[in-house]
Amino acid sequence: MGISMSDNSCLDAEKAALRLIARAEQCSSGLSRKLEKRGFDSACINEVISRLNKINLLDDNRFARFWIRSRLRFGRSPRQLLSSLCSRGINHDDAESALKSILDEETELSLLESFITKHVLKTDRKKNKNKEDSRSIKYLLRNEGFSTQIIQQYLDE
Repeated sequence: MGISMSDNSCLDAEKAALRLIARAEQCSSGLSRKLEKRGFDSACINEVISRLNKINLLDDNRFARFWIRSRLRFGRSPRQLLSSLCSRGINHDDAESALKSILDEETELSLLESFITKHVLKTDRKKNKNKEDSRSIKYLLRNEGFSTQIIQQYLDE
């Protein structure tokens, strides 16, 4: 016997989910946790999540893209963005796909500049342009997920 949306507790769970979605974009795992904290039964939560996914009110890929766009100005690296999305329950492939869809050349360069300003160089980046510093910065930026092309473009400026 399956759970029916006519079950009052499931209807209440759906109403709570819709209120949360109306306030902000949600991901499936995050919405599930929020509903669980509100005391809803896991069977109802699963049904509500499934239903909202089917009618496109809940979409983890859309959430990932929205979340990344909202964090671009904070000086986080691509690696940090991916890690944060995965910790929110977005699968790594979906998180990576969302990041790639957003990071065109201009956006990635801007993100790199914000990251450098916030995390790497507190002083003028052109001050210490010796070869060793350049290699060290390239390695750090590459390790943080920035593309080689954008790193080189930044260092050439």
